Parts: sequence; C-alpha cells; structure tokens
Amino acid sequence: MAERHILVINPNSTVSMTEKIAEAARAAAGPFSRVTAVNPVDGPPAIQGREDGEAALPGLFALFDETLASDPTIAAAIIACFDDTGLWDLRAKSPVPVIGIGEAACHVASVAADKFSVVTTLSVSVPVLEENLIRIGLSTRCARVRASEVPVLDLEDPESDARHRIETEIETSLRDDGVGAIALGCAGMADLAADLTAKFGVPVVDGVASAVKLAEAVARIPPARHS
Repeated sequence: MAERHILVINPNSTVSMTEKIAEAARAAAGPFSRVTAVNPVDGPPAIQGREDGEAALPGLFALFDETLASDPTIAAAIIACFDDTGLWDLRAKSPVPVIGIGEAACHVASVAADKFSVVTTLSVSVPVLEENLIRIGLSTRCARVRASEVPVLDLEDPESDARHRIETEIETSLRDDGVGAIALGCAGMADLAADLTAKFGVPVVDGVASAVKLAEAVARIPPARHS
C-alpha cells in the first residue's frame, strides 16, 4: 500500500501543543501513514472563542497554502482545533480533503452512542461549537456542550487542576445529560482520552485520533467543491 501523508495543522502558535497533537496523531495513524504537524509562528497562543479564531486565520491560511504548495505528497489535511477554525474556507479551496477535529470527534461520538455531550474548555467557546454542530447536522444528537472552565494553556501545565475539572464535567454530563459518549472539546485534551474512557466506562472521544482515522479513509478522494 502506498504511503498516506497527512498534514496536521494546529492553528495556534504554541509549539508544545503542536508536539502533543503530533504524538496523538502518530499514535492513531496506521502503518502506511506519515504525519507532519505544524503551527503558525504568529497568531494567538490559544484559540478560545470567536475572536481568537478570527485572529488565527491569516497565519493558518498562509501556512496551509505554503505547506501544500511545497509538498505534493500530502494526501489529506487536518485542522487541529476543536472550533474547526478556518475549516469551511480551506475545504472549499483545497486540492486534498480537509477534516476538522471538532467535526471528526462529534461524528465518531454520534456513531459510538445515540446521544453524546461535548466537554470543552471555556464558556466563550460554547457558541462556536453549538453553531458548528448545527452546520454538520449533529445538533440533535448532542445533548449539551459543556465548559469545564479550563483555559487551553492550562492543559500544558502539569501543576494545573485541568484534568480534575474535565473529569468533574464528564461526571456531571453522564449523570444529567443521558449520554453514552463524550467528545473532548480541545486538541490539548488528546492525551486524556484513553484514561478517561477507562475511568468512566464510556467512549471518551479524542478529535485528533478521530480525524486521523477519517483522513486515512478519505485520503486521495477529491474534495467536494462548493459554489
């Protein structure tokens, strides 16, 4: 089987988060896949809500164009922000399929259970994610988008209480929302999915791994064109 080269772009400028995302992507990738993970050098260090997402777009778009132009082996691209920052614009013009980790996690969660909830970082991100669920047709399958009130960069700090806050929100969701799966609403949570699945006994879905598997399935399929 020919190698599938998957580009993973973290739209924020935090290198340590890109490295964590790359590790999760490579762990999920099959033996015939190669993952390249990059991030813009400028732009917000974290994407928390609509304003950060808009601020990240120039660097994201430039990096996407430059990387694809310089490497014709890329077969699919992943936008590694749960807000799916810039996804729709990039998909409309890209010569390869483009997948967002938010849409990927939600689609996988909707297959894993009849109802799911999203546990994300801050409340400021909730409206964006709710709009995205409507756009991808899964708003009726998602019981609730919940904020753990964890700043994104706290996920990079081993001394923070980020994991405890995320676990508490998952516990609340499983008690109150009537769901059978949880989608982790931030790329920086990728390393928590396996442990949280074991702890809670339900699928806790990481968008990075989900997007890699979908990218492997659709690599080399021409993307849809939009008028």
